[in-house]
Amino acid sequence: MNRYELRRRAVLEQMEPGSLLVLYSGEAVPQSLDECHPFEANHHFFYLTGLRRENMALVLSRSRSQDQTLLFIEEPVPAMERWTGRRVTKDEAKAISGVEDVRYIDSLPGALSRMANREVVAAAYFDCYRNAITDVDSYNMAKARAFAQAYPTVTLKNAHPLLAAMRMVKDEEEVACICEAIEATDAGLRRILATLAPGQMEYEAQAAFECAIRCRGAEGTAFATIAGSGLNGCMLHYDTNDCRMEDGTLLLLDLGAKVKGYCADITRTYPVSGRFTPRQKAIYDIVLRANRAVAQAARPGMTLKALNEICKQVLAEGLMQLGKIDAPEQIGTYYMHGVSHHLGLDTHDAITHDEEPLAPGMVITDEPGLYIDEEAIGIRIEDDLLITQDGCRVLSEQVPRTTQEIEALMAR
Repeated sequence: MNRYELRRRAVLEQMEPGSLLVLYSGEAVPQSLDECHPFEANHHFFYLTGLRRENMALVLSRSRSQDQTLLFIEEPVPAMERWTGRRVTKDEAKAISGVEDVRYIDSLPGALSRMANREVVAAAYFDCYRNAITDVDSYNMAKARAFAQAYPTVTLKNAHPLLAAMRMVKDEEEVACICEAIEATDAGLRRILATLAPGQMEYEAQAAFECAIRCRGAEGTAFATIAGSGLNGCMLHYDTNDCRMEDGTLLLLDLGAKVKGYCADITRTYPVSGRFTPRQKAIYDIVLRANRAVAQAARPGMTLKALNEICKQVLAEGLMQLGKIDAPEQIGTYYMHGVSHHLGLDTHDAITHDEEPLAPGMVITDEPGLYIDEEAIGIRIEDDLLITQDGCRVLSEQVPRTTQEIEALMAR
């Protein structure tokens, strides 16, 4: 069995008897009259099949007699392929996914009807994940609603918690992909260090990074590149990147490459002029101490909340020593986000809940920061950690992070 078959088997074993799981890869979203946004396959679908093309579906059936796995793909149409590129063939889909029963997507409605009406199907699992009640339905959520309306006697179940629990623990191949993404990200950051200078635009640093990671084989960025200089570095998700970088300011870079579907998420903060001022260095070193303290504490059994408390303590102690705050509870003025999230197919990867204890194989971020608006100083240092049996391994350890390393590289 390949890894996708093993994952599907694990899912089937958790489904209740007399149930279906239906996952769609999705469809491209129109952007303008004749253009679509870049297509991204549903990550649960990719996790279980290895396929990333649009208009596909996976069906797992847990009947009372025997389990069944069906994969539905688009039928190749040579006339269309001249315009839009080759589609995956049945043999290719079988080879990638390990699914033996591959059919064309037009036959899916009939297959679901036969399963729902002729077999004893009590429940159907769909990807019903959403961030907020006001969100527009995803493709899978819209399909779930349509199924529930067509088959009102079948209980609708959410497949997301089941699949999120599996995705939280990465196998060796997944970790290797994340490491490749980190290596490409490191190359992109070093390109920025080699070219950064006062007077440049923030988007020039972004362009240098994105060119470098593509030259290293990355398929693109894991998320919109953040390149905020000066006060812009105090905005957590600033990504317009259209200001001029002034002498004496800092450039906060929160970015990552994507390789084979897996993300890196690294943040570094550089002095635009090539040297930190004494004040910038003092604050930077506080953030760096918090970063190292979190990496030292990360191990099985810890929670992200516990790691964040360690981070807050180190940051607060540092700012009190500088006279910036008077008490630990005031740290929220200058540090207002959590120190970690899971990382994988999504930059903020799928989780069951925030208080899930860490376990070997989980990959998380380590990203303390301080944001001092009145001094136009925004500093964040982010690494990616693999939880091991007795601690963690900093997957991004090779990415320069101390002020001495950064200044030495920029001096070259």
